[in-house]
Amino acid sequence: MNYYYPYRQDWSSVLEYLNYSLNGEQMVCSMTTQLFHITLTKNLKGNAEMHNHLVPASYHRVTALGCAKRLQSGEYHESIIKALVACVNNGLKQDKEVKKWLRVMRENAPSEYIEFMDSVISWQQQTEQSLAYTQQLLRGMGFDTQTENGVPAY
Repeated sequence: MNYYYPYRQDWSSVLEYLNYSLNGEQMVCSMTTQLFHITLTKNLKGNAEMHNHLVPASYHRVTALGCAKRLQSGEYHESIIKALVACVNNGLKQDKEVKKWLRVMRENAPSEYIEFMDSVISWQQQTEQSLAYTQQLLRGMGFDTQTENGVPAY
């Protein structure tokens, strides 16, 4: 069942920043998974715990991006907005735990992997900033991002 806005709202900025966030997430996922396949870091303290939050954070980004693509193409239903807002909020919540465990990983990394971990942390910061900016964009479009429902705040 397709629902359309009586007018088309431009979702291109939301799409852009969700794509930035997902791109950064891909780098964090790739780099931290790589550590499981290196003898020196395969049991790096914090990596498994970090992945317990990275996986749902990735899911929420993918889902939010899918919602935004549907909205940009003209499909509309309040439940799509609710899913988008909830996924942005949930992604940001998971990011807090990802960041916490990345610090644990850095503290426990062999010295030759400290710079690598700094790079991962930098990617994670970019990933979080893009998602936080997406939340601001949604707020600017009139959506309530403080609650999970996302209904217009006006």
